[in-house]
Amino acid sequence: MGWLDWMLLLARIVLTFFMLLFALVIVIWLERKFIADMQTRPGPLRAGPRGVLITLADGMKLFFKESFVPTLADRPVYLIAPILAVVPAFLAFSVIPWGTHVTLFGREIPFQIADLNIGILWVLAMTSMTVYAVVLAGWSSGSNYPLLGSVRSSAQMISYEVGMGLALISVLMFTGHLKMSEIVAGQGGYYWGFVPRWNFIPQFPAFLLYLIAGLAETNRPPFDLPEAESELVAGFHTEYSGWRFAMLYLGEYLNTITVAAIATTLFLGGWRGPHPSFLPWLWPIAWFALKILVIFYVYVWIRGTMPRIRYDRLMAFGWKLLIPLGLFWVLATGTIVLLPGLYGSRGRLVAVGLIVGIGMLLLLAADVLERPRSRSREGASP
Repeated sequence: MGWLDWMLLLARIVLTFFMLLFALVIVIWLERKFIADMQTRPGPLRAGPRGVLITLADGMKLFFKESFVPTLADRPVYLIAPILAVVPAFLAFSVIPWGTHVTLFGREIPFQIADLNIGILWVLAMTSMTVYAVVLAGWSSGSNYPLLGSVRSSAQMISYEVGMGLALISVLMFTGHLKMSEIVAGQGGYYWGFVPRWNFIPQFPAFLLYLIAGLAETNRPPFDLPEAESELVAGFHTEYSGWRFAMLYLGEYLNTITVAAIATTLFLGGWRGPHPSFLPWLWPIAWFALKILVIFYVYVWIRGTMPRIRYDRLMAFGWKLLIPLGLFWVLATGTIVLLPGLYGSRGRLVAVGLIVGIGMLLLLAADVLERPRSRSREGASP
């Protein structure tokens, strides 16, 4: 690589960084407006037109606010935790293609920082780093309430990381690729001539598993137990203030954008979509942003409508429902991939029959296991 290639790589890194910062400003404002509309409130109006600059106003306030370190805090760990909340999300986004390419100085420049041949594994590694920021922030604060929030998060996020990994394994088995660019390329074309050939259709159960696990991974309602304000006085970041609190706050939204971008890449065709011949490099970026916005709106919709679930039910949902369904779908995906190649059309029918049969057995087993609990509750009621 020559000096020009290094400069172009640096330009892509800077462009991606500022693009994510701009996306943070937009999504925080959109969440406030969406929830205000759902609750028939005006929402932010003061800063900028229709309150669009409210996020910048909050950032400036936190930047100039005093940022103190508690006396009993473990100072090095206390200072590192906010950085761990932000940096892994940026690194996970670095392997995601958010457009096609543009030609500059005789070189084809992709809208992607690095196209690693272990793209999915890199994403799993970086997203799993988020739990360290939460755990270290609560433990290093020297207070009991942040420690309780961090302990909650360590169990919650690790549990739902397993479900997220099973969903990604299903996509890996179905596509046969680890590189993000090849997964997007494999989603070109149409089913039956008019339905986009996205992984969202054949891998719909994995898509749902990933979205649910993504809610728990980013500590968003109804899985926001690590920072339950009504129980823990804001949870793991209680002892943080100023710009350090801002980094923890922005890290949550940045992880939400990253989770939505991964879902778009793996299940919704990435940047693919119909577009005219005018500015062909711009329309894929617009499609990619629109798909992320749709997933983010679903997350906001869930936040505005669903109450926080109890902690024991949170863990039971992850271990007793989400992970078994993920294991079942991994088995089903392997069956769908292998049997048609071995036995032709008959193999496809056998695969569908096995999936339906095993799915019915799992539902029956879950119903049988739940009945004794329901009867005991009914007998205990006065």
